[in-house]
Amino acid sequence: MQKLIKAKLYRSESISVSGKLVERYNKCLIKLGFTATKLTSFTIDGVGWSPEIAEEKGVSFYLNNGEANTYAIIITPKQKGLPVYNPFNSFDRELMKMVFKKHEKTINDITRDSAVCVEFDQKIDVFYEPLDVLRYKDITIKFHLIDNLHKAKEEQLKLVALFYTDNNFIDEKVHEKLITSAKKYGDLRERNLNIEEITFTTDSFYTKAFGGVFLLRDLVTPVLIFENEATYKEAIKDTTYDVLMYHISHKEMIDKLISYNVLELDLEEEITKKRYKRVQKFIFSSYLKETAHPVKDILEEEILFKSYLNKIDISSRKKIMGLERFLEKKKISKNANPKDIIDEVVYTALHKPHSSLKPNHQDLIWYLLVNIAPKDMLFLYWYDKEQFYDVFKTLEDSTQDWVIETVKSGF
Repeated sequence: MQKLIKAKLYRSESISVSGKLVERYNKCLIKLGFTATKLTSFTIDGVGWSPEIAEEKGVSFYLNNGEANTYAIIITPKQKGLPVYNPFNSFDRELMKMVFKKHEKTINDITRDSAVCVEFDQKIDVFYEPLDVLRYKDITIKFHLIDNLHKAKEEQLKLVALFYTDNNFIDEKVHEKLITSAKKYGDLRERNLNIEEITFTTDSFYTKAFGGVFLLRDLVTPVLIFENEATYKEAIKDTTYDVLMYHISHKEMIDKLISYNVLELDLEEEITKKRYKRVQKFIFSSYLKETAHPVKDILEEEILFKSYLNKIDISSRKKIMGLERFLEKKKISKNANPKDIIDEVVYTALHKPHSSLKPNHQDLIWYLLVNIAPKDMLFLYWYDKEQFYDVFKTLEDSTQDWVIETVKSGF
């Protein structure tokens, strides 16, 4: 990971937490029913999730109380606009954008000396079966402050009112109580500590509950796509809802999503795109073993690319050049079937979200595609960083260099 860190591609926008902020963070953890961290410094992302604490606890989603209850921690206004590096739900980024858009000023005020625990309440206490995800609809975003600041403000205002009543302004006991409150909490009289709840309505989304589930709602018939095979097998036994269900490996799912205008594919257009070249080169890299040249150079220099392409076996060569071969055959015969000529993984990877989809739905479908066929390292970095990091670790040294350059050139 040192290469990615040096290239500023590994959680580079995280915020470092130490000193007093650690104390506030721990108070939030305890308030939410979790245990405090023993770390004295760590980093956090937009929802307050820390990879170091996740590693310490041995639980990736330590800010969840079960799969149905997710939380965020805000200890600094600098979290505004930060990436959510390991979202549990695909809409987590949108939730945080909404929080700061509506309450930025109040959050800035509160986090001067306190912290905010954020609860994403979808009125589901516990998930019992896979199709419970269909109950996700309206999410109420609730806010809870540490140190019972609301109560402290009420008590401070009562003390001030008492101070101005009759001759209490000369009462030393009232003085002492006011001073003690001010030293502990500061002057709370003009502080805005009320953060109104926000309602967020979900449509199509992805959740990591039940091993990973995509829910595509705005279709003729809603579609559920499961990443976990055991969950899929359990779900298809439930006939309560009128939905289509697939495992992510099902080939027929792609055709169904095309018929629903969720996906589209234009092979003649795709061959001219940089995305196809990235996919082609990444797949080619997996066939390059014990080369006389760095893999990065082979992928980038046309002469070396052709040279090594001719060194690998014919079956592998056909997989790498499948799209070119299909388009050549199509010139001769209009009946040429791309599925017979193009490698299945390449064929799937070249699909894209339908142009009619809303931007957030296009992002969701890109996330689906990079999970079905994780062969475009740039899009994998954009849409699923955790999987990108896992794949990156497995790559040969020079291939890692090519990936880093590819991702950086994509910005």
